[in-house]
Amino acid sequence: MKSESEKLVQKHGQLTQSDNMKVTSHVQRDEGEWVRNTIMIENVDVPFIYRRKQQYQSLKGARVNITYYPNVESVAGMEFETMKVVRLKRS
Repeated sequence: MKSESEKLVQKHGQLTQSDNMKVTSHVQRDEGEWVRNTIMIENVDVPFIYRRKQQYQSLKGARVNITYYPNVESVAGMEFETMKVVRLKRS
């Protein structure tokens, strides 16, 4: 029987599932009605970004399972590679 994350990855070709990744940094910023969460993963130079309706406990130092896809954001006319998080769960 396939897990929920395996079904998502199979259905959407660009999704990637990574398990037991260590969070080195977790920042939360208010963005209107949403809270924008940015996490950095050990040995990965690209930020992982997701939004929630409210603040969440800090994930710094935690191990997480992440389902994500690559994304490019334009800030002040410059393009930055990010990873858009679809699903995040503590390991």
